[in-house]
Amino acid sequence: MKLILTAAVENLGEAGDTVEVRDGYGRNFLLPRGLAIVATRGAMKQVDGIRRSQEARAVRDLDHANEIKQAIEGLENVSLTVKTHDSGKLFGSVSAADVAGAIRAAGGPAVDKRNVELPKGHIKALGDYPVIVKLHPKVEAKLSLTVAS
Repeated sequence: MKLILTAAVENLGEAGDTVEVRDGYGRNFLLPRGLAIVATRGAMKQVDGIRRSQEARAVRDLDHANEIKQAIEGLENVSLTVKTHDSGKLFGSVSAADVAGAIRAAGGPAVDKRNVELPKGHIKALGDYPVIVKLHPKVEAKLSLTVAS
């Protein structure tokens, strides 16, 4: 059975790879869990489009990661305005996607939300927080995020 992986599968491949697996493994494990789709001509075209967009977003090499690090660390004021209660508690929390959007809004480069590391996973109060953006296995950018109401 020929399948296209939609997510990374251990010992099989990465997302976008076309793999040949036994019928039972594909039909009973990969397809029901949404880890793969059947390889058709239309699906191949769709995967090519997805792969092109991923390559455009991806950090190309160490030099490119250092350039992005300098751009992120050069940002003066990265702030995020949120709705709060009168006591100062947030309605909800600040997620990595919110931080990535704040970096972009402050004039920084587009950052993937999966590369943003927040202290304690989520931010649930007003204040200044250190945020780490992992751009490459060897490159991390650090910035200060201000959460205001």
